[in-house]
Amino acid sequence: MSHAPALPLPPESGMDPERRTWLLATSAMGVAATAAVVVPFVSSFAPSERAKAQGAAVTMDPSVVEPGELKTVEWRGQPVWVLRRTPEMLASLEGTSDLADPASEKEQQPDYATNTHRSIKPEVFVTVGICTHLGCSPVTLPQGTANPSVPADWKGGFFCPCHGSTFDFAGRVFRNKPAPTNLVVPPHKYLADGSLLIGEDDSGAA
Repeated sequence: MSHAPALPLPPESGMDPERRTWLLATSAMGVAATAAVVVPFVSSFAPSERAKAQGAAVTMDPSVVEPGELKTVEWRGQPVWVLRRTPEMLASLEGTSDLADPASEKEQQPDYATNTHRSIKPEVFVTVGICTHLGCSPVTLPQGTANPSVPADWKGGFFCPCHGSTFDFAGRVFRNKPAPTNLVVPPHKYLADGSLLIGEDDSGAA
């Protein structure tokens, strides 16, 4: 008995077979792409090494800072300045009479910031580079600057362009300025190998 030849099955829902194959392929690619995006997105919720380190003390090599140079180290999400002062910068700290807190007597300062240079080592100044007024970032203005916001006899120091507060090279704020206190000196100390530890000191402050 002869059999009639099998007829090809009609495409599902009238869809062209080639179109159906193409749609299946692109759908698979879309699933793979979505998975590739989701993995990094989800992993972004995991705490980064940087986030884990926030709040912990950090170390740096102060010997890499040249005289007159300022380097920035991040501690607790804040910029900490490490300035190696020149003999001229140190000399400019003497005999200044118009400072709001020349002896650094306000309580937000550690004991080793109560000297004229506000530092453990006279030549190395460590401070948080944030204005104590509203949290802006001051800039360095050397002696002889043409900036009209500082007096003609300006000896050099830091100037906050947001509201005009001025500080000397020890971070001491001048009188009649918006900033209420000197720049903050964070806890810090020198380790046996000469490296600088920022975030802890021998008093236990952190």
